[in-house]
Amino acid sequence: MGKRDNAVLAGLILWLAAAGPVLADCDGDRVDLRGDWGTARFSVEVADDADERAKGLMHRESLPAAAGMLFVYPEPGRVSFWMENTLIPLDMIFLGPRGRVLRVHENARPLDRTPIHGGDGVLAVLEINGGLAGRLGIAQGSELRHPAFGPDAAWPCP
Repeated sequence: MGKRDNAVLAGLILWLAAAGPVLADCDGDRVDLRGDWGTARFSVEVADDADERAKGLMHRESLPAAAGMLFVYPEPGRVSFWMENTLIPLDMIFLGPRGRVLRVHENARPLDRTPIHGGDGVLAVLEINGGLAGRLGIAQGSELRHPAFGPDAAWPCP
């Protein structure tokens, strides 16, 4: 890990520590994650229609450390992603209908056309900077909070 990576990670950890007390609210422009590893908050762009989901994070040269894109589908199903025209490595966090992490695919390779399968029952996918899920500890069973998951979510919005 280079000096820049260490600085970004240190800044993110400080931001996460400061964000702890404010994780009580819920907003469509961000997601909160929690697990036995702690909590994290990301500002997100929401891709909730076919055109937005098809474009995703293609052609972007960077993504802020505490940002991502949340892909939301109309109903749970089988989804696959690929990295064609995507210039930055990404972690893909596949979520079930209650906001629980079903699978994490780390460090998807830029420009790779190999399908990345999320499995069955996926309602949403969170993409964040590559390697960040592992550094934070985000794993299967972690919970994500966002209004897209409704009142029956594992971690519902207040």
